[in-house]
Amino acid sequence: MQLGSTGIWSIELRVADPYEIADAAAELDDLGWGALWIPGLGGGDIIADSERLLHATRRLHVAIGVASIWRHPADELAAGHARLQDTYGRRHMLGLGVSDPAAARAVGHPYRPLADMGRYLDDLDRAPAPTLPAERLMAALGPKMTSLAGERTAGVHPFMVTPEYTAAARRQLGDGPLVAPYQAVVLERDPAKARAAARDFLGVFLGMDHYARSLLRQGFTEQDLAGGGSDRLIDSVVAWGDVEAIGTRLQAHHQAGADHVCLHVVGAGPGMPLPQWRELAVLTA
Repeated sequence: MQLGSTGIWSIELRVADPYEIADAAAELDDLGWGALWIPGLGGGDIIADSERLLHATRRLHVAIGVASIWRHPADELAAGHARLQDTYGRRHMLGLGVSDPAAARAVGHPYRPLADMGRYLDDLDRAPAPTLPAERLMAALGPKMTSLAGERTAGVHPFMVTPEYTAAARRQLGDGPLVAPYQAVVLERDPAKARAAARDFLGVFLGMDHYARSLLRQGFTEQDLAGGGSDRLIDSVVAWGDVEAIGTRLQAHHQAGADHVCLHVVGAGPGMPLPQWRELAVLTA
C-alpha cells in the first residue's frame, strides 16, 4: 500500500464537527497529501471515523495511528477494515498499538506486550475477513516489537522519535518494510513560544513509561525528560520554525530511510489548523 511520502496526523480530523472534517479532508486531498492519520484515542468507533475521511476523499489513504489492541476486538476491527477496503478501493491502513500496562489491566489482562501483540495478529489472521499483513502496521518502539512488525505487518509507525531513530529502524528492518514516523511540528519562529507549544502537547507523554524508555534508548537522559522536556529533547523530536525548517526535518527523516512521514501541527490554537496545513502543503511535492 503506497501512502505517499508525506501525510497529515490530526486529532481534529477525528473529533471536530463531521461536516468540517469532511470539508477539510477533501481539501487536503486536493492539496496533494498522501495520507490522513487519525489517533485511536480512548477507543470509540474508529472504523466509522475512518470511513468519514474515505468518503470525503478520492485519492489519499486513511491510516489509524493507532488503535489499541485492548479497546478493539480483533474480529470486529478486521471486519470493519475489510468493508472499508472493499468500498473505498483499498485505501485504509490499520495501525495497531499494544498501549501500556494500565490499558491491559483495565480489561483484566496481564501485560506481556510482545506476546499480546503476536496473539492479536494471530486473531487478525484467523478472522472471518482476515487483515492482510500489508494492510496493517504497528506503533513499535523497542527492537523486539520492531522485529515483530517487520515480520508480520507492513512496518512501523513510531511516535516521538528522531531521524536517528528512523535510521536505526531502517537498518534493523532492511529495505522492504514501511517506516512511517510521526513528526510533531510547530509553525513558530520564536524559540520560546515554539518550545512552550511543543511541551503543552508532548509533556504528558514523557511521564508514560513506554515513551520514556524509548527516549532513553534514543540517547536522552532522565534530566531531558524532566519538566516537560529539555530544550535538547524538544528540539530533537519536534520540528519548529518556518516551512523551510519543517522541510529540513522532513528531509532528514527521508534521508534516514523513512518511506512516509506524517506531520502533526501542534500549538495552532483551537479548531482545525487548515491555514498551517495549506502552508505546509508545499512539502508534499
